[in-house]
Amino acid sequence: MHPSTPDPPSLAGRVVASHGRDAVVVADDGSRVHCRLLGRKLAVVCGDRVLWQSARTEGGAGVIVEVLPRASLLARISSRGDPEPVAANLTQLIAVVAAVPTPDFGLCDRYLAAAAWNSLTACIVANKSDLEDPGGMVATVLGDYTRIGYHVVLTSKRQAGSIDALRARLAGQVSVLVGQSGVGKSSLINALVPGVEAAVDEVSRASESGRHTTTTASLYALPTGGELIDSPGVRDFSPPLPALRDVAGGYREIAALAADCRFRDCLHRREPGCRVTAAVEEGDIATRRLGSYRRLLALAEEMALRIRR
Repeated sequence: MHPSTPDPPSLAGRVVASHGRDAVVVADDGSRVHCRLLGRKLAVVCGDRVLWQSARTEGGAGVIVEVLPRASLLARISSRGDPEPVAANLTQLIAVVAAVPTPDFGLCDRYLAAAAWNSLTACIVANKSDLEDPGGMVATVLGDYTRIGYHVVLTSKRQAGSIDALRARLAGQVSVLVGQSGVGKSSLINALVPGVEAAVDEVSRASESGRHTTTTASLYALPTGGELIDSPGVRDFSPPLPALRDVAGGYREIAALAADCRFRDCLHRREPGCRVTAAVEEGDIATRRLGSYRRLLALAEEMALRIRR
């Protein structure tokens, strides 16, 4: 009898792009390996730390055998109401908005809430800042974000040096760039990551998709230090929601006043003695933000009912 062939050693690596059962892994020695996933239950997302083994596979040179514990996870609710991972091991979320297309600040709020619930640093990038802002609507909302403590960075591909402040925010962080389709995230990536088109071509070949990487999340190492994950543009995003009493934790100005409400279990709808409602009437909290919170609270109630059924 011949002795059985020992399994190859497991090596550590980082997922920099994933496409279904395929992934591109950067090994600890810096090499890039196209891997398949072992078994049907294993799933990875961009940013995952994994163990992989050398193996000849269809179109690849390795097999991912294990996903290592995640320090953080950004997820969304799927159309079926299930949590769906987006990116792992993040430290910072960058929400990108622009005057064109018409900004969906409710979407921005939901991303910022997801960052708060996952203990991620968050900031807002106002891209295409050279474009006209009819009625000053964008500037007004950005001012609201600044007043509650969010850092807002203005960028434009037409203004030399405007990317520098964003580059400084990204240094030393593992950041994800999120926002609705058309806000110019690809232009920002092109400015921040030298040789990004070569990386796009490599990932497309590995997945045999022939598509630009903005159809899926991809991770890039930044020359100034840190890493940046570019997520696909979206029309909508809803994060997995916490218990009703914890939803306000995603809205920092609401959470800051919640302890002053008359009732400890106040949800800041129409309860008597609600300090948050009073703050809106006094102009200390933006009406738009309270409405955004209440819509997310209603969604949390709906999801809780689905689970109980």
